[in-house]
This record gives sequence, structure tokens and C-alpha cells, in this order.
Amino acid sequence: MSEMTRKMSKAKPSSGRKSSWTPYKTISVIVLVIMAILFSFPLYWIITGSFKTMQEINSTTPVWWPTQWVMSNFEKLFAKRSAPLFEFLGIVGPTVPGAIRWLVNTVFMSVAAMVLTCITATMAGYALAKKQFVGRGLLFSLIVCAMALPKQVILIPLIKEISAMGLYDNIWAVILPTVGWPFGVFLMKQFSEGIPNDLLDAAKIDGAGQWRTFTQIVVPIIKPGIGALAIFTFINSWNDYFMQLIMLTSSKNLTISLGIATMQAENSTDYGLIMAGAVLAAVPIIIVFLLFQKYFTKGITMGAVKG
Repeated sequence: MSEMTRKMSKAKPSSGRKSSWTPYKTISVIVLVIMAILFSFPLYWIITGSFKTMQEINSTTPVWWPTQWVMSNFEKLFAKRSAPLFEFLGIVGPTVPGAIRWLVNTVFMSVAAMVLTCITATMAGYALAKKQFVGRGLLFSLIVCAMALPKQVILIPLIKEISAMGLYDNIWAVILPTVGWPFGVFLMKQFSEGIPNDLLDAAKIDGAGQWRTFTQIVVPIIKPGIGALAIFTFINSWNDYFMQLIMLTSSKNLTISLGIATMQAENSTDYGLIMAGAVLAAVPIIIVFLLFQKYFTKGITMGAVKG
């Protein structure tokens, strides 16, 4: 009998366990759902608006859901300004609608900026975090100060430098300034500081050189940070309308943002056409985020845990 009593006393606390669904959790979920709806509403409005008729778009009463789904906005978008696909690279390619060429220009610009920035920022961040050299602290202080400078401050010297290199009105005039992004160096330095020094010393004792240590030990450890930086760089380069407007002037180098702006100037009342272009511009951003989402969330959580 005493043994059964002990078993019942052990099992009793588990039956009285509190539910994990607390009022705080309920309120948090409700707030998050409301915020998600508010933030996703512009995307919803653009997507549905691209399939609406002109009457529904210009209606004084908002039409929340298209009564008739039409493809005329996308047909007009892809029917404008046919041009060679890789004209911005000086390559004779197939002739495609202007919107496709704008999209290819922007994808090439953003991917090139993303890859080059991740390479240079990872190397620089690792060197600043784990290598001892004269002026390291001063160099890092200059990088932090450069993060506070707006683009408008360095615009004139940057234009002169790009012009001296013969790259003005070239797609590389937008790519190269992004490669030295101070925020990317700062971010990768913070991630590199979490690499154990004992691990680097062990690799050195085993005969691994600097390049092998960096590629086989450092890069796998800070891969979440590289994924987060890739998303940040891609989105920053994709949405950098100011630099694209200043550095690119010819029609062959137009990006999707500049192309939509020209459509808005030429078709100030054709909002369906403009929304169709905005939907086309949003697709690559969504794809990149979905591909790098795992590394992005891991990078954010690592930074939060590290403090």
C-alpha cells in the first residue's frame, strides 16, 4: 500500500501541470497576427491590383478582391520596349520585352553585389576579429564611422572616382560601391569574434595554412552570418534606387526600379501597369528570402544569444 501511495504522489504533480498557453502568449500571437496582416497588406494590394481592370483600380470605393481577373496589365508590361537581353553586357542576345531586360539587369547587379560583398566582408571581418596588426583598432573605427555617413555626403567624390575609372553609366558603377559596404564588414567581424581561438591554434598546429583555415574552418562556422549578409546585401542593392538613378542613364542599363519609374512618368494614370511591374520586381526578392531564410533566422538568433 505504501508503495502505491508513493507512485500516486509522484504522478500527482504531472496531472496538475499548468497549460503552456498563457494569456501573455495569447496576446503576443494576436499582436503578431495583426502586425503580419498590416505589413503584408501592401503586397496583397499590389498583387490583386495587377489583375484588376482600370475601372476597379480607379474606383472611389476600394475593391478588395477583383471581380474579374484580367491579364491585360501584364500583357501591356511585356509588350513595351523590346530590346536585346544582355545589351548591358555588350553581348548580342535574344530580343525580349523591356521589363524582362530590366529584371535581368537588376538580378545581375544584385547577385554580383551580393557575392562580392560576402567575399570581401567575410575576409575583412575575420581579419579584424582574429588577426593582430598595426592600426587594427583605427581601421575598425573608420569603418564604424563610415556606417554613419549618408550616401549624399560621398556622392560627388564617388561620381568623380567612377568617372575616372570609365565606369559611369555602367552596371558596375552600382555594383562596386556596394562591395565595400561598411555594415557588411562590421557584421562579419561580430560573427568572427565568436570563433574559438583554440580551434584556430589547433588548425595551425596541424599544418593548415591561412587560406585553408579560412575556407574549411572559419567559413562553415560563420555561415549563418554570411546568409544573413547575403539577404541584406541583395535587398539593399535591389532597392538602391538613389544610386541607380544617379549612376545609370542609358536605356540599356535601366533596372526594374528605374523602369517602373519611367512607366509611371509615361502612364501616370495606368496604375494597373505600374502594379504589374511592382509584382515582377517583388518576385526575386521573395525567392532570395525563401532560399536564405534558414541562414537569416540562424544569424539573427546567434546575434541575439551572443548579445
